[in-house]
Amino acid sequence: MTNLALFDFDGTITTDDSLIKFIRFVVGDAKTLWGMMLLSPMLITYKLKFIPNYKAKQIMFSYFFKGMNEHQFQKVAEEYSLKHIDTILRPKAMERITWHKDLGHKVIIASASIECWIKPWCSQNDLDLIATRVEIKDGLMTGKFLTKNCYGIEKVNRVKEAYNLDDYDRIYAYGDSRGDKELLELADKSFYKPFR
Repeated sequence: MTNLALFDFDGTITTDDSLIKFIRFVVGDAKTLWGMMLLSPMLITYKLKFIPNYKAKQIMFSYFFKGMNEHQFQKVAEEYSLKHIDTILRPKAMERITWHKDLGHKVIIASASIECWIKPWCSQNDLDLIATRVEIKDGLMTGKFLTKNCYGIEKVNRVKEAYNLDDYDRIYAYGDSRGDKELLELADKSFYKPFR
């Protein structure tokens, strides 16, 4: 048996939100700003907690990417993942990941962000990934999520679906927001905002 280390991604491993960074990377600053202005009523509604996290996120994702060609999306997602994620990493978080890996622990990134733009980076760093997946039909992005938003209790549900937790002696978890609460509660040793 070995240990399991669960890491949130945005804000825990990174210094910034990868969704906004990805949008800016794909469409540019001007279109991002214009889109945020048009979406501002929805964003205010979300900030006031009148609509849930997943709904706000899907509306934003749909606005920027609905109708985009699947191959084009995958290409820019991979380019972003391999060229830009390294620029927003927290060095102490990466040191901790390396520590777990050196001890032979299974390391999993559990993120509400979209799988497409985290997976290439995870593969490059030999890390498992559980994240939100998007729907594609007839080679086009539908703007919808294929899975539930991997946030809150859904992170725990997805981890339990993919791994038998009884196979591990100890579970570590690292997070930085309300969306990580249940993941942190799952662990034997939990760390809230440990790398700031």
